[in-house]
Order: sequence, then C-alpha cells, then structure tokens
Amino acid sequence: MSVHDAARALPAVPALRALCRSIAMAEAVLTTDADRRHGFNSRWSETEELASMSNGSGDEYAIVFSPAGAYIRGFDHESPLTPYHREDAPAPWPGVVDSVPEPFRRYVDEPAFTDEDGTPVVTVCLWRGAADEHWQAGPVEFPEGHPDPDGSGWLFGLLTDPTPEAFEEFAEDYYETAVDLRAVRQVYDLRPLDRELITALNPAASVEQVVEAAVTIGYPLAVDLIPRAA
Repeated sequence: MSVHDAARALPAVPALRALCRSIAMAEAVLTTDADRRHGFNSRWSETEELASMSNGSGDEYAIVFSPAGAYIRGFDHESPLTPYHREDAPAPWPGVVDSVPEPFRRYVDEPAFTDEDGTPVVTVCLWRGAADEHWQAGPVEFPEGHPDPDGSGWLFGLLTDPTPEAFEEFAEDYYETAVDLRAVRQVYDLRPLDRELITALNPAASVEQVVEAAVTIGYPLAVDLIPRAA
C-alpha cells in the first residue's frame, strides 16, 4: 500500500473523526496512559481536534480535524521516504508535502510534527478539504521494491479497515488479552459509555480514569458518569 491506496480507502472526514474517537476510547478502557497507542484530543485548540498514534518506537501519525477539513501526517522510521535519507540535509521526500494546500500548510511546519531542528517528521501525508469529495496526496515517486514504501499500509491499518473486528485483532495481539467484540462494536457505534460497557471491556479499569479520558476524547458518557461542573 502507498499513500494513493490509503487515499482511496480512508473514510470521509466525519466518519474518520468518529472512528478515531472510538479507537482512542476503546484503548483508553483497555489500558493505562503509559501503554496506550492511540489518542484523541478534542481540545487541541479552540477550533481543532487531534487524533494520534505512537507505537513508542518512533512510528506515529497525527490527524488534525479543523473547520477546513482534515490533515494527516504519518512517519514510519524504517521507510525509505524518511526525511533523513540525506544526513547532511534532512528534508521531506520530494512530493510528500510539496502540494499541501494553504488551509493545511501550517501543519507541515507545526512544532509538534517536526524535530528539534524544524524538519518535518513525515513519510506520508494526506488532506481533505471540508467540501472535497476525496482524499488527496502529493505526486510522490516511490523507490522500487517496497510493498509499503511510506508506511501507509500498517500505520493506517485501523483507519482503512474501520471495523470492530480489526480493532479486536489489533488489541488482542498487542495487549495479549481477550477483547469483548460486542463491547467494541458498541464503542464503534458511539454508544454512551457506562459502567457496564467499561466492565465488559476491562473489569479492572478505573472508572474515574476512563471518564477523564472520555472527556478529553469528547466521547459521550452515560448521564451518571458525566462529571459535575466545578
């Protein structure tokens, strides 16, 4: 898979946003902050939300949801498209971010997405305006002999296969524990989180910590779990 395949497979922006919230919520119930791979910050700024993934080994993605649409940036540290392919002058691979349009251009150099020297940490990039009918990517020429040259295939696996079964497979492999598929389906349907659903996913979960995560994610809560205003 390459970025062009991912562009055809990714859901539309509203569906992708809902999916990212569901993935982050399900994982927040299953594990602690320290071990969590996926996150969602509904308060990244006054007008923007951020979905993220980091595997702790240097591979990651970030998705900015804004009134303009959505911007996706991913980094596979083993990709031949790494910006560090030239040690003397690190820079994004030709075509990866060159065509990013003005509404999303500032995210290319966003400090959260660059290294300490300001180099964009990116091997794959997509964007979709609010009125666009499909995802877009730059005219990247890929090196031969790489089935997943920019990391799109595995970085975005849970996004291009937006099913509860895909999350179940990921979670059972990554956390080496059984996962209640029925409960995952309910989270993917954005059912308000209640104590029964939390227990079904993880009997040992701290309800207080899960509720705190849900507030950050912007995931709906059952009435009895909604925190009281200070």
